[in-house]
Amino acid sequence: MSLQQWAADGWLKAHRTSSQEVGNLLAIVRRDLADAGQKAVSADWRFGMAYNAALKLCTILLYAEGYRPAQNLAHYRTLQALPLILGKEHEEDAKYLDTCRAKRNTAEYDCVGGATDADAEELIEFVIGLERIARQWLKARHPKLLPDQRTAAGEKKR
Repeated sequence: MSLQQWAADGWLKAHRTSSQEVGNLLAIVRRDLADAGQKAVSADWRFGMAYNAALKLCTILLYAEGYRPAQNLAHYRTLQALPLILGKEHEEDAKYLDTCRAKRNTAEYDCVGGATDADAEELIEFVIGLERIARQWLKARHPKLLPDQRTAAGEKKR
């Protein structure tokens, strides 16, 4: 399978992104990782924030390749695109993130206690590594999509 085949099957739609959009999503990743690190928050919520950061990283990768998910199964498709974008060596990462998606859904919609502190910490560490990989990939494949470091840090461009 390829992203092009997914698009032909109606699973993806064309999307043109920008450095501003990527910068905004990267800022969400940083915010969610920082918030997920707060020990005073429940494990379920920390896990959910870390999951959101992972989803945003996968979204960035998909957007950079010129696609967004169709509405049906959007989170699932975004996560499953990971090995199609980064390579087969990331198939286990996509499986892990899908497990996290299901766990997050349980904690978010069904019952309290779906995630443990260990689950949250594991996902936070995973996302930190994925962010490093995503930034390296962007730098190599789509450097114009990386936001200006001054504007990413909140400074105004001159």
